[in-house]
Amino acid sequence: MNPVTLARYEDVAVITVDNPPVNALSRAVRAGLVQALEEAEGDASERAIVLICAGRTFIAGADIREFDRPPEEPYLPDVVERIEACSKPVLAAIHGTALGGGLEIAMGCHYRLAVAQAKLGLPEVKLGLLPGATGTQRLPRLVGVEQALAMMLSGEPVDAGRALEAGLIDRVTTGDDLLREAVAWARELPGPRRVRDLPVPPADPAVFARARQKLAQSAKGLMSPGMIVRAVELATELDYDAGVLAERELFLQCKASPQSAGLRHAFFAEREAAKVPGIGRDTPVRDVRRVAVIGSGTMGVGIAYACLSAGLSVRLLDSDEAALTRGEDAIRSLFEGGVARGKLDAADMVEGLRRLNVTRDYADLRDADLVIEAVFENMAVKKEVFGRLDGACREGAILATNTSTLDVDAIAGATERPGDVVGLHFFSPAHVMRLLEIVRGAETADDVIATALALAKRLRKVGVVVGNCFGFVGNRMLYSYGRENQLMLLEGAAPEYIDRVLTDWGMAMGPNAVGDLAGLDVGYRVRQERTDLPDDPRFYRVADMLAERGRYGQKTGAGIYRYEPGSRKPIPDPEVRDMIRAEAERLGVEQREIGEAEIVERCIYGLVTEGARILEDGIAARASDIDVVWINGYGFPRHRGGPMFYADTVGARAVYEKVCEFRDRFGERYWSPPALLEELARTGGRFT
Repeated sequence: MNPVTLARYEDVAVITVDNPPVNALSRAVRAGLVQALEEAEGDASERAIVLICAGRTFIAGADIREFDRPPEEPYLPDVVERIEACSKPVLAAIHGTALGGGLEIAMGCHYRLAVAQAKLGLPEVKLGLLPGATGTQRLPRLVGVEQALAMMLSGEPVDAGRALEAGLIDRVTTGDDLLREAVAWARELPGPRRVRDLPVPPADPAVFARARQKLAQSAKGLMSPGMIVRAVELATELDYDAGVLAERELFLQCKASPQSAGLRHAFFAEREAAKVPGIGRDTPVRDVRRVAVIGSGTMGVGIAYACLSAGLSVRLLDSDEAALTRGEDAIRSLFEGGVARGKLDAADMVEGLRRLNVTRDYADLRDADLVIEAVFENMAVKKEVFGRLDGACREGAILATNTSTLDVDAIAGATERPGDVVGLHFFSPAHVMRLLEIVRGAETADDVIATALALAKRLRKVGVVVGNCFGFVGNRMLYSYGRENQLMLLEGAAPEYIDRVLTDWGMAMGPNAVGDLAGLDVGYRVRQERTDLPDDPRFYRVADMLAERGRYGQKTGAGIYRYEPGSRKPIPDPEVRDMIRAEAERLGVEQREIGEAEIVERCIYGLVTEGARILEDGIAARASDIDVVWINGYGFPRHRGGPMFYADTVGARAVYEKVCEFRDRFGERYWSPPALLEELARTGGRFT
């Protein structure tokens, strides 16, 4: 079926793109556009052309599945140029979203009409690219240099009102018949008006220096943002045709980069994570409107606020009246902060708080559709809570635990309804972090999993379904990453040195700063409950030693770092260095200089080896799910694609050989190569 059709409305030709679900610019669409345009231009009875799309959106971008294949004609830049070269006026009628190549197609048209709800943007930077179909040369001509840089460097779309004000579009319609209005306006158009002929509005040259200075902090180590700045800078220095040639060269460099490959992998991995074995479109989803949250601490407050922000009703329960009051006040403060930042208006806050109720009585949870427990990370406490929920909640209510490490099946065993029990592992702060680990217990019902995935989407989170084991995917792997950090502390690497090396490599925070932020007491209590830890006095010894001295991190003003009152800035503490040195001597650990490469390899390959074991154990359905967890929950650099994709870029054989080297140096206790890694090294295979 042809995705592009041509129809005639008296003296106006209408070209319609119909390539569901988002009218992506596949080769068939590109070829169809050129063919339809040439046919319409050659028809003397037609005075103008309207380009419109069927379905829920205008062209929402290129078909990025084609990026890793040999390019096929007609190329997108040529299609844009062909539209602009048309001798008859071409009007883009935009609804839904015009993104990436879709907006470049629209800018190739001579006029642009959009519905009020439309969104327009160039999000290529999120894929490690720049707009490569003349976008970096056209957008500055329409909206000016500063606005063009802001749009392309953020990758965020603007609404139709802002697009009109900036000059990106010519008209906004509030009517309900876009096609009719587009055809009527097309009849009035005087003739082609080409963006390529417009001058770039004068701009202060300092704008580029400021953009680069800002990127040095906000996009550290990333390639495409700097390329975007350079492409726009060239638009002010070169004529249009020379600027387009330069843009193309910069685009191809970005496209060929490992960063873009990693970002594109992450893009597809997040969409693949929603495809869960055994869960299909025909799997029923339970209706969730009323949510109860057990526990009014930091995590409970964040979960409650996230649910309220998604339009759900929330009942917050805590046995402590004072804690409940603090929780309610904290939720109100989050709403007030949203209003102050312009993310919400006052009416949204009032409506959100209206849907919040607090209680100390489990009997008040009888009408809840979903209960999310967020209490102390202790099995006995959680079992007690679930026993009470089992008696208080209605039949069919979903009972979810926010545990970060504990056995979901053991928690479900405290109820008479294990099929209704699921793990919903939110990440702190729960209203900000995108990841939701959905832990499937041995008896969790399929419709509960489907409902959890729907909830994640409603909360604007990435839901990843994982199996039940200690720590699930994310925290199970975190032990390997943290273990190597802890061992290297004893071996002589300073905490701030390890953190700097790993943040320079791309991690959002170093492991020692993360420990202080999360609270060293949290991990300490979890380790005290475990009976399966290695018989190794070095294992997490530094963290345990600090916790035993009451140095919990930021919350106490001292952890592995020291903190000034009211400040979150970590300050290296000589007392901790002396403490570590003395402990290393007591344990017989020789201190030495450790190079940057060893820090990265031990921490990151620690993740990879545990990830391979998780795949062997069936805890993750696919390697890309592990990548999604670590990118969205643990600050793994998105441009590296996640730990398993990163291992593929290094090569399984190279990773395997390094793991074997570590085994020979440090022993098999931690560095025995997983069978899956060994197989991939032997066969030249990939995790992803």
